[in-house]
Amino acid sequence: MPNNNENAPLLGNGRNGQSSGNKKFDPIGSTRYLLLGSWLNVLVVFIPLAFVADLLHWSAALRFTMSFMAIIPLAKLLGDATEQLSMKLGQTLGGLLNATFGNAVELIVAIAALMQNQLRLVQMSLLGSVLSNLLLVLGMSFFASGFYFYEATFQMTAAQASSSLLTLACITLILPAAYHASEVDSLNGVADLFKSLKDGSGAPNPPDASLKGLLMLSRGTSIILLLTYIGYLIFQLRTHSQLFEADVAEGEEEEVPDMDPISSGVWLCIITVITAFAADVLVGSIDETAQQWKIPKRFIGLILLPLVGNAAEHVTSVWMACKGKMELTIGVAVGSSIQIAAGMIPLLVLIAWPLGRDLTLFFANFETITLFVSVMLVNLLLQDGRANYMEGVMLMALYLVIALSYLV
Repeated sequence: MPNNNENAPLLGNGRNGQSSGNKKFDPIGSTRYLLLGSWLNVLVVFIPLAFVADLLHWSAALRFTMSFMAIIPLAKLLGDATEQLSMKLGQTLGGLLNATFGNAVELIVAIAALMQNQLRLVQMSLLGSVLSNLLLVLGMSFFASGFYFYEATFQMTAAQASSSLLTLACITLILPAAYHASEVDSLNGVADLFKSLKDGSGAPNPPDASLKGLLMLSRGTSIILLLTYIGYLIFQLRTHSQLFEADVAEGEEEEVPDMDPISSGVWLCIITVITAFAADVLVGSIDETAQQWKIPKRFIGLILLPLVGNAAEHVTSVWMACKGKMELTIGVAVGSSIQIAAGMIPLLVLIAWPLGRDLTLFFANFETITLFVSVMLVNLLLQDGRANYMEGVMLMALYLVIALSYLV
């Protein structure tokens, strides 16, 4: 009987890599498993509908709905193909693969928005992914574990290392806002500061004399953050990998991949290309959809888009928490947030540089405060190495308050 891939951890271990070596090339069986392995795959019908809607120039609301629904199964398929391939590669290379493709949907959507010069949407979607992983995914995982364990425990050293890097990334997003406030205050006066920051309209490209300095600060900081993130990957996957591994219960069966590595790699490339086209349709229809539905564009970018991109991580994290594997749960939820905050956001700033897009690390005041309080709450809950359902309730409550604030 094939394994349900929704229940598999994102990071395969060394035993999985060794046991999967006998999997022969079977494109038909691999494709059957990938396409029929989850009930979410019934939504693949929206993929051709999204392209038809774009070609026939249907209304923006229909194009948004079709592409939004199409990305849900694409995110799941992308996660499944990545997980199957990582089993063959072993923990180190598998972990690097998951670091690359684990947040592929968010990266693809952000690049599509960047190419359309929607810099504000780039920031909103990535910040929303961080908040979704930290508060909603981790909160629901802690809450779900409460149905099976009175109190779940995890390795404090690894959790503190992850939360510390997340805090560093948060600080680097606060400093540009502080720099902008001081520069505008000294150059143009307090009135211009409020004007450029009103409703976040000045971020990430403020219409004042601080832009040149913000670009230099953001690009330099991005390089430093990326180097730090590479060091964290070495720490996590090579030098201190045992801190991030969940204990294997005696008698627990080893997971064997249901797809051969060649088929997994081919499907990974195909799904990535399809997702890029669907993301382009989605991003191009957001402005008109927000006007037609009379909902804030920031709510779409911060809340709705991350819910789609984090679908695979959400299921995996909750299932691992129910099995008591909190190291894997934290690795999925907090690790994905670190990938975005310390890896993906700086990477996009550097990608935007040669493209002539003035993307900076300057977020509006409200987003900066929101990120700070979220990271602070997660750090407080992780520092004791224990988790219970009440901590999950607190994380979910903060996420709902943030979602409500952007809706109104």
